[in-house]
Amino acid sequence: MSKIRVYELARSLGVDSKQVIDYLNSVGHDVKNHMSVLNADAVARARSKFAPGRAGAGRSGSGSAGQARAQAAQGSGSAAGGRGGGGGRREGGQRGRKSHSRGQRGARTSPLSPRQAQPEPGSKGKLELPETIAVRTLAGKVGAQATAIVKYLFSQGKMVTVNDELDFETAAAVAERLGYEVVRPQDPLAAMVADEDDPPEKLQPKPPVVTIMGHVDHGKTTLLDTIRKTRVAAGEAGGITQHIGAYQVKWGDSAITFLDTPGHEAFTAMRSRGASITDIAVLVVAADDGVMPQTVEAISHAKAAGVPIIVALNKMDKPDANPDRVKQQLVEHGLVPEEWGGDTIIVPVSALKGEGIDELLEMILLVAELRELKANPERRARGTVIEAQLDRGRGPVATVLVQKGTLRTGDAIVVGQTAGRVRAMLDHQGRQVDEATPAVPVEVLGLDEVPAAGDELIAVDDERAARELAQRLREQARAEEMRRPGKASLEDLFRQVQEGQRTQLPIIIKADVQGSVEALRESLLKLSTDEVEVRIIHGAVGGITKSDVDLASTADAVIIGFNVRPDATARRAAEQENVEIRTYRVIYEAIEDVEKALQGLLEPEYREVVLGHAEVRALFRVPNVGVVAGAYVTDGKIVRGSQVRVIRDGVVVYEGEMASLRRFKDDVREVAQGYECGIGIEKFNDLKEGDVIEVFRIEEVARQAQ
Repeated sequence: MSKIRVYELARSLGVDSKQVIDYLNSVGHDVKNHMSVLNADAVARARSKFAPGRAGAGRSGSGSAGQARAQAAQGSGSAAGGRGGGGGRREGGQRGRKSHSRGQRGARTSPLSPRQAQPEPGSKGKLELPETIAVRTLAGKVGAQATAIVKYLFSQGKMVTVNDELDFETAAAVAERLGYEVVRPQDPLAAMVADEDDPPEKLQPKPPVVTIMGHVDHGKTTLLDTIRKTRVAAGEAGGITQHIGAYQVKWGDSAITFLDTPGHEAFTAMRSRGASITDIAVLVVAADDGVMPQTVEAISHAKAAGVPIIVALNKMDKPDANPDRVKQQLVEHGLVPEEWGGDTIIVPVSALKGEGIDELLEMILLVAELRELKANPERRARGTVIEAQLDRGRGPVATVLVQKGTLRTGDAIVVGQTAGRVRAMLDHQGRQVDEATPAVPVEVLGLDEVPAAGDELIAVDDERAARELAQRLREQARAEEMRRPGKASLEDLFRQVQEGQRTQLPIIIKADVQGSVEALRESLLKLSTDEVEVRIIHGAVGGITKSDVDLASTADAVIIGFNVRPDATARRAAEQENVEIRTYRVIYEAIEDVEKALQGLLEPEYREVVLGHAEVRALFRVPNVGVVAGAYVTDGKIVRGSQVRVIRDGVVVYEGEMASLRRFKDDVREVAQGYECGIGIEKFNDLKEGDVIEVFRIEEVARQAQ
């Protein structure tokens, strides 16, 4: 058999020259480049590797080619006798080469051809492919011709060239068609973010994390102060908690971690970021005051978080304390005491005198024991930021609650979208510590920037990896912000039900009186169907606030307001979080809207558009006209001839038409934000300073097909 060069052999086998060179060098043949001449043994080895079924055919093909060349030579000789040698030899040689070429093409069939039997997936081993790869590069990896891959993709409806980039799914389909098992490359940064489940044998008991919640001035901080035997309340402005504090106390042989919250916005914001850090919620209720609006909010937040609630009935030392009345109020909100046949633990305490504290701590440890709270301390630390601030002397400082693993001084960490190295750690008493185990709160120094409350802390291998991971998380956050989905709305509810995406409609109810709240609650609950359940997650009296919007954003709920309006902060928050707020003056309209949404018949034709708000700062009585409000436009614009709504303390007191709009002595068409004006309201003179005049119009909206 005649000798053959590397590139000729590779072309006949349908593989790249580099593959042939690498293989022959690995088996002991000295092959330098694609022009190297191969001996018979090297050719046989290459054929058995890349085309084992065609090794014999290749040898016979070589012989056939030799016979063809011999016949061509004979033909050229006879032709020379008749017509002269030169032209006959050229013609015969060309015919021989053409037939030889056609024979080669006929013998070689593309492995991607439909006529070829498809090999078993994984029969050729595993193949690691990146997220994108060029067709030419993929051909070299799978041992096929680039043109064959182009033809195969064309048959699948994809128009590509050999230089085009293929995505992972397309490249994987080609490789699997050729018998490879395709795997994605291991991303070390993604592996750092992924949180794997800990083996049960490594889990150890951890202290419970307890959040103190309740209404303002019901004694939350005083209770925690009594437990910690310190005087935190004395140093706070007006005795109101000004920050989120995390503390750990010892009780016997056990430890308990307490979170002191200034309100429920922080708790909801952390939960909305996925920071489920609370194990038990202690609801502080004053025995002389009963269940108040923030108490109801606290109950709603704790239930939404899915944590058990222990009620601390505080101020039992006061003569007007009425625990039975408070228990009855708690029953109305779904917290039935144990002595009444329920499962809610209620502990009478007096934070001021220190009575009942021992029983409360025992109940906390009992609930924690029943929940079997455990964590693995023998792994890299993960935790959650409770609060963060920029200290003038120490730089960014973050209070972190460790949830898994052990955080040590010197660890490289990623916190949210910032990175750093732990320079020092301080416990809740200001003492420097070297490590923090699960459920231990510490102040961490050494971050590049101030993180946000609720950000996750992740300990990584080194500081370089931490900064790369933080950069990637910033890019992901930016991309998510660009494609942030909308929250629930009545218009798309039925579509989600049909697609099987939703089985519940969470609703928050706010009204002007408690009777309206209860009437709406009972009426809406009766609308539940077999496919969709109406769930009232919160109902209270008063205007719609930012706290309601935060809760709706977290629970993916719709806010329904009856005779109440959202304030400016709540409106801005609703726009940012894409939370739908629907307000009504007639209770049956609210019920009909929800009922139509559940039936898939809701097709709104008109929509209210709020143009602006003005605050009443002075009143002027004009003869034969009535009362004119001297108002300051706080946002938007006031447009003449629009409809108006008078809001007093968050409650709508009148709705009607605008009678006049003046600036100084001139009638004007509109007044922009930041200017003063005089507003007259048709058939309404009972204005007061501090009222808010909301200007709106009703616009017709094109019907949307379901």
